[in-house]
Amino acid sequence: MFKPGESGNPEGRKKGSQNHYTKQTKEAFGMLLEGNLENLSTWLEQVAEEDPKEALKIVMALSERFVPKLSQQALTDADGENLLKGITFGFGPTLDEPKDDSPV
Repeated sequence: MFKPGESGNPEGRKKGSQNHYTKQTKEAFGMLLEGNLENLSTWLEQVAEEDPKEALKIVMALSERFVPKLSQQALTDADGENLLKGITFGFGPTLDEPKDDSPV
């Protein structure tokens, strides 16, 4: 018999391994989604007609089942300075540029 605080596996569960019931639940949810892809599109369109923001929330919530959350990383140098300082990205207009609504 194990003493309090001890277990039969002193190293514990391997990182990333899932509880048996959690794994079964995720598999069942995946099958439910897979079997309702056409309906899901219709439902999202119906929600988006009234509230696009809510439809996006639903998509984001569903994506968490398939896309793991990433841990937040600090992007600083040894002195604590922001490594992205001064870096610009060349896609889309900047926030202070007017939108070009002309057709492509």
